[in-house]
Amino acid sequence: MELKGTYTANPDCYSCQDIYRRCGRSGILLPKISLGFWHNFGSDDPYERSRAITHYAFDHGITHFDLANNYGPPYGSAEETFGRLMDDDFRPYRDELFIATKAGYDMWPGPYGNWGSRKYLMASLDQSLRRMHLDYVDLFYSHRYDPDTPLEETLQAMVDIVRAGKALYLGISRWPLEALRFADSYLRERDVPLLIYQGRLNLLDRAPQEDGITDYCAEHGIGFISFSPLAQGLLTDRYLNGIPTDSRMAKEHFLKHSVLTPQLLTTLRQYNDTALSQGKTLAEMALTWILQQKGVTSVLVGASSTTQLEKNIKCMAAPL
Repeated sequence: MELKGTYTANPDCYSCQDIYRRCGRSGILLPKISLGFWHNFGSDDPYERSRAITHYAFDHGITHFDLANNYGPPYGSAEETFGRLMDDDFRPYRDELFIATKAGYDMWPGPYGNWGSRKYLMASLDQSLRRMHLDYVDLFYSHRYDPDTPLEETLQAMVDIVRAGKALYLGISRWPLEALRFADSYLRERDVPLLIYQGRLNLLDRAPQEDGITDYCAEHGIGFISFSPLAQGLLTDRYLNGIPTDSRMAKEHFLKHSVLTPQLLTTLRQYNDTALSQGKTLAEMALTWILQQKGVTSVLVGASSTTQLEKNIKCMAAPL
């Protein structure tokens, strides 16, 4: 599929204000459903499909696009796709978009291409900006907790990134509670408050709730955004009757066959029965459940087609 002509956004894309939530105690509103670029936007994926998905998202009020330096595959290619999308379609709408990227996982060889050092974070963001054809990102994350680099080094680098105008807000992802507390205090003292925490929260993985992360965020004015809300497809009807040959599990890449135990399959079928009794799909119920949880601002969904995205954003406008 090739999209013809110049992209013009849907003039009614903001007609439903109920799809936005305030992010903690900040001035930022985020859509309940945000678009993640973890899968399906690398150079191995069809560019015109990426265009169609991002057009559909923005046309339906999804203003927040979530990327990272190592999204692809290969690494960096999701950001390169986004840079092409900016040039082709979204440059006129830059101020209407809220763009995030991250650094923290391995990105290039050697001792300076991983974790949380000042050198890595600053070099990585400079590379990300070049790939995305942006002067700044709206949100920059530390992608994971680094147990070996002093937290002061990581956090001061992030503060300096904001003060240099390369990011407007800061976030952290998958940091333990005590490190979250430290980051919150450190950043507030430097007048660059933590905007948001990104963690994996879904019906099968409630660790951020069990560990006190969501409670802390809610009580201290920090937003929370959930990634992997459908457990990489487990919380859909895709695996209820076996493993499709074209599925992520069949490829044994991020989702292994061994995950689908008889016990898990029983749980998934029970969830599916509950969803059907509510007049919803399993995916719709799973996304709605996350949005009902204390402290949650937004949910990140991926999409391999506009049809899939259309299904997943139904819960944005529905009463919770």
